[in-house]
Parts: sequence; C-alpha cells; structure tokens
Amino acid sequence: GRRVIQYTITTPEGVLTRRDEGNEQTTWTVEPLIKRPEDMLLVKKYLPVPKLNKEKVRARREELGDDGILRGFLFGDQGGPWQHACCLYGTERMIMATFDDPGWVHEFLRALTDKKLQFIEESLADAPFDLIETGGGAASSTVISPRIFETFCLPYDRELHDALHAVGHKVVYHTCGGMMDILELIVQNHCDASETLAPPGVGGDAVHEEIKRRIGNQVCLIGGLDQFNILTSGTPDQIRREVRRLFEALGPGGGYIMSPSDHFFETPIENLRVYAEAARECVY
Repeated sequence: GRRVIQYTITTPEGVLTRRDEGNEQTTWTVEPLIKRPEDMLLVKKYLPVPKLNKEKVRARREELGDDGILRGFLFGDQGGPWQHACCLYGTERMIMATFDDPGWVHEFLRALTDKKLQFIEESLADAPFDLIETGGGAASSTVISPRIFETFCLPYDRELHDALHAVGHKVVYHTCGGMMDILELIVQNHCDASETLAPPGVGGDAVHEEIKRRIGNQVCLIGGLDQFNILTSGTPDQIRREVRRLFEALGPGGGYIMSPSDHFFETPIENLRVYAEAARECVY
C-alpha cells in the first residue's frame, strides 16, 4: 500500500511542514517544505549538515571489493543545488521564480551549495567511494531550458565538482531526462562522467551515437539501456541486441560504463542474467 510520511520542523523563528508519500518503488513529495519565499530563510539558517558514517562506507568498500562501483551522494533530496531546491519548493515554482525573482533563486542555491560544500569538506575527504553522484532529473532539458541550466545549475554544480576533485573524488552528473540540448554545458560543469543517456522509451531523448561524437572524448558515459521496454519487458534476443548496439555506439575507445538508464523494480531474474552474459561479450 501507500505510505505517508509527515515532517514537522520547529525552529526558533518558525515551523515548517512537509508531507511525502510512497510505495514499494519510490517516494514523492505532495507538500513541499518551503511554501512561501520567506520560508527559504529558515532552511538557509537552520538546515543541518549531516556527518557521513565513514566506518559503514569502509565496510561496504571491503565487502564489494573489485566486484562493483561504490557510489556516494551529496546529502539532501538531490545531489545538485537546483535539484535539491526543486524538491524543497516545487519544480514548477522554481522555474517561475527564475523569471519572477532570480535574486531569490540565487540566494537559495547559494545556501544549499554552501551546505553541500561543508559536507564535502567534513565527510568526503577520505571516504572510499569510486564515484560521487551529483545532479538530478530536475535539470534535464525536458524539464528546464538550456538558459536556465546555464544560469542556475552550471555555476553551482561546477563549484561542487571542483571541491570534490580537490578531496580526490570522481564525479558523475545525473540527468535522467533529456540531455541532448545541454551536452556541452554538462561537460562545462567539470564532471568526470555523464549519465543516464536515457532513450525516448523512458522519458529521455538520447541519441547515443551523437552523444559519443559530441562529448565522448571529454567525459565518461554511463547508462543508455531502456530499463523498462528492453530490460524488464524485452525478449532475451532484444536484450542481447540492445546491449551490443549500445557497446558499438558508446564503447569505441573506452570511457563507457553500461547500465540501465534508471531504476528497475520488476525485472525477471532471467533477464538480468541475459543482460550480464551479453555484457560480458562486449570486450575490446
């Protein structure tokens, strides 16, 4: 069934409330924490910066060994400041605010960026992750325009990525919707890898051969596999053909990590076996 999570946050200067709902697959916000522009000031002043439990990370690193990629995350609803702000205020209202009150938007993003920079400095310097994920779907070009991305995402993302590099981490920037109109802007934010290369069947617009041509020699590419129409619902032959197609489109010269373009929840185990076997055959 559906679960409901209600938050009440009391500060010396006011009370904020938020309500999330979820099911066995995901969670979504139905009542954002920030309801009025002035509520942002309470978040700016009182939102705490958590501390990472590094012992658990080290234990997971030892358990995983060389059998996978251990990812970390910047605290908050989303890794990127813009995306985090969209979760706290609402995506549509954030977009409108870029026109109505851009100074307020920049103040909000500056506050979230500073808190994430503090988290990087205090918690990530010696955490043994292979990759740190930033970004999020609300900066996809099927959600916001390239101009909004360049103005309200790029400078703050770049600052975070430079800070992550300074403490020794590689960065993957996540855009799980459209990305063709912002490919070069993604590279400009100093990430090391770009994901999720989502095809139209799962809400993206990726043209994989073009992505490889335009930015494949500048950043690593991660993703590309339609997790619903191919991985979950496809036949074994369809899965094998798509894995080979992705490898031939995105793999030449290296710099490609094959993976589904997003989460999958009801994929038959046999389909996962076929996917793994097909991927093992993609060798240089």
